Parts: sequence; structure tokens; C-alpha cells
Amino acid sequence: MTAVFISDLHLDDSRPAATRYFLKLLDELKLNKIDKLYILGDFLEYWVGDDDPSSCARECFEALKNAADVFDVYFMHGNRDFMISENFCNELGMTLLPDPSIITIYGEKILIMHGDTLCTDDHAYQEFRKLVRSDIWQNEVLNKPLQERIKLAEELRQKSLRETESKKEIIMDVNQDEVKKAFLRHKVNLMIHGHTH
Repeated sequence: MTAVFISDLHLDDSRPAATRYFLKLLDELKLNKIDKLYILGDFLEYWVGDDDPSSCARECFEALKNAADVFDVYFMHGNRDFMISENFCNELGMTLLPDPSIITIYGEKILIMHGDTLCTDDHAYQEFRKLVRSDIWQNEVLNKPLQERIKLAEELRQKSLRETESKKEIIMDVNQDEVKKAFLRHKVNLMIHGHTH
């Protein structure tokens, strides 16, 4: 079985070269007849709901839908695209995986995750994550008009960039004790995650 893992592409209308590269990669994966593609979050720079008008996202999702006829596509939320719904994934032929998940390849159990939950030294981010992953917050945001949601996403993205510039890199990286705990908790010897690019 051939499995490919990708993460943190942060595809966005402002980066057409990245979109072209991803579409080329999908074509190559179809030619190489892989069995499974795992997208471990932050596929997009942001997603404001399944009515998001991003042309790059629509083009990439259409390509993923076509690819899902050739190989299995698994999608996991990241900290930028966590509002992609399960229904949306189903319509594209993708399977939405919980974060974390355990998969088996060649008899080896592997823990896969986006990776942001391992960054426990970044207390402000973990509090923010707890807020935006709540059903209450998401329902409130999804009930706003589309343009208001886009404006909110842009504001949050700018805020994140400012905060990232002022934080020490070690705070934004995975906490080694948390990584060890994850290995023990899930009883695995191998972990694949994104987020800390």
C-alpha cells in the first residue's frame, strides 16, 4: 500500500503558484497509482464555511474530488480550515478523520494528527483553539453573513501573523513531554503530524 501525507499547504487565492504545484502533485499521484492521500490540516489558509468563495479552494477541491475516484483521500482539520464540514468532505469523496487518529500501514500503527495540540507551551493559542473549536463559537460565526465571516478570517489571520512574530519559536513548537505522552497514550511507535513547519 502506498500512502502519501501532506500538510500545511495554506492554499490561498493570493498564491496561485502553490495551487498549480498542488494540482500537478495530484496528477502525479494519480499516475503513480497511490492508494491513500492523507491531508493533515491547514490545506487552506482559511475557510469561513462551506460557501467560502475562494476560487483556488474550489479548483483544488474539484481536483480532489476527481482524485478520490483513483485513490482514497482522508482529510483532517488544521487550525486554519477547521470549519470544513463532514458533509462537504463526503460530497467530495473524502473521509474526514478526527484529530488525532490511528491508522495502520504495513502492520504498523501510526498516530496522525495536525500537531497544534502538541504545542502546549503556547498557552494563549491553546485557549484560542478551545474557543474556536467549540460548537457555540462555530455556530455563531456560521450564522453571520459571508462577507462578515471573510472579514473576521482576515482579521484573525493578521492577528496570528503579528502574534507569531513576537513569540519565541520554542513556544510555538511541540512540547517534547507532550509528544512523549501522546506516544504512551496511544501506544504507538510512530507519529506523523504537521503544523510546526
